[in-house]
Amino acid sequence: MTTHSPQSAQRDHGLTVADAMETCDYQIADDSTVDRANDILHSAHVEYLLVRDHNGRCEGLVTRIGLRPFLARSWYTERTAISATSHQRGPFAWPTMGLTLAALAMRIKRLAVWPVVDDDGYILGVLTADRATGVLAAAPA
Repeated sequence: MTTHSPQSAQRDHGLTVADAMETCDYQIADDSTVDRANDILHSAHVEYLLVRDHNGRCEGLVTRIGLRPFLARSWYTERTAISATSHQRGPFAWPTMGLTLAALAMRIKRLAVWPVVDDDGYILGVLTADRATGVLAAAPA
């Protein structure tokens, strides 16, 4: 059985999450309602929103699929805060993390999108599984 440490993952290609992360323009406060999140998801034609807490730090990520149970009853969506939903929460990726390690973690956790935060927990962007795979595939061996 082979084990991988963060150091060996970074040596594989020398790539980090910062090399593959993308900006995320769509965020929502954790005290916003499910109804508001649904409106943003549909109007922006996006599959996910980053959720930030009252201090502006990353709290998680909410998806259209994750909101489905709450959208079944319209009165519920008007009163339910995003913080009360079950959505993807930390730990999150950080920009200096080895890209190979991050891609492995995403596969294990079955994540299509992973928020990337700085040392203080503020949102820097997102890492998508497709982007991580593409960058690693294009890297010289």
